[in-house]
Amino acid sequence: MHKPHSAAIYARISSDPTGQALGVQRQLEDCRKLAADRGWNVAAEYVDNDVSAYSGKRRPEYERMMADVRDGLRDAVVVYNMDRLTRRPIELEEFAQVCEAAGVRQVATVTADVDLGNDDGLFMARIFAAFAAKESGRKSERLRRKARQNAEQGRPGGGANRPFGYEADKLTVNPVEAVIVREMAQRYIAGESARAIAADLEQREVPTSSGAAWRSTTVRNLLHSARIAGLRSHNGEVVGPAMWDGIITPAEREQILAVVATKTATGRRAPRRYLLSGMLRCGKCGGKLFSSARGTERRYVCLSGPDHRGCGGITVTAPPVEEWLSAAILYRLDTPDMEAVLTGRYADDAHHTEQMSKRTTLEARARELAEMFAAGEISRREWIPARDSIEHQLTAIDNELQRLTGSNTLEQIAGHGAALREEWPGMTLERQALIARAVLDYATIMPATRAGRFDPTRIVPVWVV
Repeated sequence: MHKPHSAAIYARISSDPTGQALGVQRQLEDCRKLAADRGWNVAAEYVDNDVSAYSGKRRPEYERMMADVRDGLRDAVVVYNMDRLTRRPIELEEFAQVCEAAGVRQVATVTADVDLGNDDGLFMARIFAAFAAKESGRKSERLRRKARQNAEQGRPGGGANRPFGYEADKLTVNPVEAVIVREMAQRYIAGESARAIAADLEQREVPTSSGAAWRSTTVRNLLHSARIAGLRSHNGEVVGPAMWDGIITPAEREQILAVVATKTATGRRAPRRYLLSGMLRCGKCGGKLFSSARGTERRYVCLSGPDHRGCGGITVTAPPVEEWLSAAILYRLDTPDMEAVLTGRYADDAHHTEQMSKRTTLEARARELAEMFAAGEISRREWIPARDSIEHQLTAIDNELQRLTGSNTLEQIAGHGAALREEWPGMTLERQALIARAVLDYATIMPATRAGRFDPTRIVPVWVV
């Protein structure tokens, strides 16, 4: 048998919590020594660190090595043990087929050699792979049982990240962060959105435990967790009290879950407190203005946080803007312009059907993209831009559908501005907002030219046409 002159060394470890790659480093050292002892020339080393060979997840370096073997660039493979190469019998068969087609017969391990060119060698390799798969299955089951047992005993779970509100031991309450957690819980129970809380924490430069930016999902995950109430959960189910002290009470957590249930049932993230939510734009960057309270003052603000990407340059007090636009909306209902809008309703009906068809097509494309990413057919770098483009198109179509749906409301209220003006103070915010959306497409809030007083010239309405 010829002496390999372009061998490949492959090393892998399935778990590396320290991130120091010490396990693969030891494998590489032993494999290099084995190759040197045999006089084999090593052409390349392929390393997959912290990647399991049993889970079926992609191993980029293994795939690269296989491509090089397939292309005839490698004439031997050196691994520490066969279970480092694969723990799945089906993957072993693929490896053997590629090696056979490429004429690679020598697979050396520190523990034993395997000659894939004869039946005995392949038989031994299959035994190694089957045994490794069985051991991996046992290990996975042991880990699952251990995780369940730890949860039932109230012990903290794994993971390298420190939970916000607790020290690195995951047991001791961090007094400074605990104050922030209680504040977040109280604001959320009072009806403030996770988005607004995240934006406020970012503006105040409150650090997260990982150093990443506060996002609405970060706030929701924290507040919805059982941990901050001193409870231990496992797979989403509370299994008992935890070993650590809670930052909020279990009763407060029930209030938070009740808020979540209300938002889910109504389809709204929080009870409406702002009439013009989603209908105001920034006069500087064109971005959407968001509701954001400061103390007891309600405001509409262009937010520059990670969830919004605005310029942060426009702020306006909510009550005078809402009062001015409400009066303008009710006045417009009795103008001839509304009759002209209603004459285009039937054309809008056809347009509604067209938009719904486009939306169905885009949703199908989004599902197809997600399935391709899950199957490994496209990379994350390819998936994210395509997904974002579809989401932007869906948002635009939803806004258009919302406007078209409002035409039914408009047919009922057009010409009744005077009567509605009398009923307006007693209406719910939801009813007021429905009427406003039927008439107002959006309004741009321009920069302030004078401080201290409300300036109606800052408001530039764009009416539904």
